Amino acid sequence: MLLTISTTHTPATDLGFLLRKNPANSHAIDLPFGKAVVFYPEATDERCSASLMIDVDPIALVRGRRGSRGETLLDHYVNDRPYAASSFLSVAMARTLRDTMAGKAPERQELADTAIPLELVVTPLPCRGGDEIARKLFEPLGYRVDMGHVPLDPNFPDWGDSPYRTIRLTGHLKLSDALTHLYVLIPVLDNGKHYWVGDDEIEKLIAKGGEWLQAHPERDLVANRYLRRRRYAVQALQLLDEKFGHIENDDIEEEGDQEEILERPIRLNEQRYEAVAAALVRSGVQTVCDLGCGEGKFLSRLMQEKALSRIVGMEVSTVEIEKAERRLKLDRMPPTQRARIDLLRGSLVYEDDRLSDFDAITLVEVIEHVDAERLHALERVVFHAASPNVAIISTPNIEYNTTFEGMESGQLRHHDHRFEWTRKEFQDWAQGVCDRNRYIVTFEGVGEEHPEFGCPTQMAVFQRGAE
Repeated sequence: MLLTISTTHTPATDLGFLLRKNPANSHAIDLPFGKAVVFYPEATDERCSASLMIDVDPIALVRGRRGSRGETLLDHYVNDRPYAASSFLSVAMARTLRDTMAGKAPERQELADTAIPLELVVTPLPCRGGDEIARKLFEPLGYRVDMGHVPLDPNFPDWGDSPYRTIRLTGHLKLSDALTHLYVLIPVLDNGKHYWVGDDEIEKLIAKGGEWLQAHPERDLVANRYLRRRRYAVQALQLLDEKFGHIENDDIEEEGDQEEILERPIRLNEQRYEAVAAALVRSGVQTVCDLGCGEGKFLSRLMQEKALSRIVGMEVSTVEIEKAERRLKLDRMPPTQRARIDLLRGSLVYEDDRLSDFDAITLVEVIEHVDAERLHALERVVFHAASPNVAIISTPNIEYNTTFEGMESGQLRHHDHRFEWTRKEFQDWAQGVCDRNRYIVTFEGVGEEHPEFGCPTQMAVFQRGAE
């Protein structure tokens, strides 16, 4: 089984620092079930590739084992385990690339923390469920997925293809993230493991899957296949909600108050909702998805617009979705109104086919909660994959913050904000989005304008241009 990692980052040979393996040498590591070798088929400044080859000892796998009920010793000897990518590869990755998977690269730590162009190839790969399941697992994580069939025997093409695949994944992301994706999802595609699955595997899944798994649209499938037992999967999903989606009630009130109390004297929240709703009406859209809808406050405002025939809120947190359901009173809503609105669980940084059905997408005070290095993923999801006719984004204007009582220059309005932009920074980012995705943008201020610092909220209205 073979995993090849390639990059065109310049200089590409920095891949050696990320993997902590010198491209000039090969590196052999003994494993309980065989041997792993890391070597570099190519290493130039323009492109560098590193391969992890696993040589499994099939006799060592079965030495001393007895056949269980309904199973013969021959079953242990005649199978694909020594040859096809599986949990053996995941274990080998964890042993040989431990620091890389943890995001550690002392000589190039800044690069380890940066998304770079990557190509990952795994072969031969069991794909229980066919090519479609591979795409469902990897495309939401931002990869382009190309699948190739592995022939039964290259010397006898008439024999046809084997049930195995070669998968090629291309994307722009951190190497540590890419390796943890493979670590979790290769056994999921194989739908099996070479070792006994106990409850300690729950902690392993949480540690390796983390936030990306919590936001993944196929997280139930991943948990069930990875853990092999339904009760383990249920427990893991509950832990994911607690760690990445659940917020204690006291914290919710505190987070809601921090920014709202600051802006309440100027009724900024209401003004934002009115401004975005008015922009939607002017654009003539009929269907809209509010990404990062939270507890559904803006959705309530949108329900007042009769021109909108379909309104959907998408939120990653199960708890926030439950709050939105209560706020909107979905269980008591008249059927004609209930048919107009829905709530979806999903992430704004993972591609989702469900987003392609909307005339408009809104992000109201959302992007400032996204890590800056993940903005390219948000851009890809909204403007490239979903590609709505209209997208509206509002975000705080950091220049205005000094006008709030007790705030200093450069201070952020909320402790969960990853950044806040000046008007020029926001406009530069938005114009870059347009240049890369064929949109045009106009800007509006929301709230009373200060002669020096502008409006408290800045809003960009994107219109898709001609192809």
